[in-house]
Amino acid sequence: MTLQLFPPTRQAGLDRLAAFVPRAGRAYAATRNFDLGPDDRSNISLLSPYVRHRLITEQEIIDAVLQQHSAAAAEKFIQEVVWRTYWKGWLEQRPQVWDRYLDDLAVLRQDTSADLQMRLDAATDGETGIACFDAWARELVETGYLHNHARMWFASIWIFTLQLPWQLGADFFLRHLLDGDAASNTLSWRWVAGLQTVGKTYLARADNIATYTKGRFADDMDLARTALPVPPDEPGSRTPLASLPAMPPAPIDVLLVTDDDLAIETWPMAWASVKRVLVLDTAECYPNTAAPVVQFKRAALANTAARLQSRLSPASQVDIMHPADAISLLTTAARASRVGLYDVPVGPTRAASALLFSAIEANGHDLCRLRRPWDTAFWPHATAGFFKVKDKIPKVLDGLNR
Repeated sequence: MTLQLFPPTRQAGLDRLAAFVPRAGRAYAATRNFDLGPDDRSNISLLSPYVRHRLITEQEIIDAVLQQHSAAAAEKFIQEVVWRTYWKGWLEQRPQVWDRYLDDLAVLRQDTSADLQMRLDAATDGETGIACFDAWARELVETGYLHNHARMWFASIWIFTLQLPWQLGADFFLRHLLDGDAASNTLSWRWVAGLQTVGKTYLARADNIATYTKGRFADDMDLARTALPVPPDEPGSRTPLASLPAMPPAPIDVLLVTDDDLAIETWPMAWASVKRVLVLDTAECYPNTAAPVVQFKRAALANTAARLQSRLSPASQVDIMHPADAISLLTTAARASRVGLYDVPVGPTRAASALLFSAIEANGHDLCRLRRPWDTAFWPHATAGFFKVKDKIPKVLDGLNR
């Protein structure tokens, strides 16, 4: 069912973008907060799984939207696209927040009491007795997707009504969401809990849910009326962003591809020089990733490998392999090679590939990390809240389009 809803190919993403663009203006702004249910997603784009893996890029989306709408009319949609970029840039400068989330999760998994496990199972199985929450839990598992407004309500009910640790909720989402990534997922849960913007929590209200689901769920649900404080977790100091080029300084011999950036058609690459491409399969590097998510990632990697082969010379080779196998291949190479990749953001894929990246450089290869101009332009502004980035959007877009 998941792959029918979200075919894991670049062409499917481009087709969905083309179908959505006419609705990306004021119609989107007026209706975007309504969760009409899994059978009616006509008010939103459903592009997030494609953007998450960069089967299509943020720049491609914004360019397509601005060909049909003014920046003012499409303002809300453009901001939604930039939110994902903001989260990534924020976490890139505070990777310790991701590390602490993983540490907390390990402790919770090890020390889960019988009572907590029972309540956790009820929540993830959709058996809490809270109709909207249970429906969303089942929808997430069955489809790999939830409306963004439903994600906020769900997280709030998880934390404040069910009084479950936010880290376990973030883990449930990350294991099942096709568009789940370390930054958007972790930081959104922190925001609901009142950790991201300290003291500002998001409390789900039954009447708000009833309104924005158009009565699918009643407004007499017994939800928490007070957001009990969550243990504080200061993000810590900010790490300066490394400066990375947008284009390789010289031709690339070996290209590494990860599921964080699969829009190879938009890469500024001298394809004739590329002798080998290693598509890194990290689909299962996050523990207990749901089967539909693994299937989506691997099918997207296979689609990308096929598209790559058509761009390379017949003598070039494309392989899909785990990073550990890539270590063996590259460390036994007879000569030094220039290895290129788009730098991998904070998250499971970076962790799973860290030994490979170290081995490449240790064995005399030149590892050339690249960064898309989109990220280079936006990430330095992601130092505090989103509104600092929001104010920069027109200027940044103007600079990118010159």
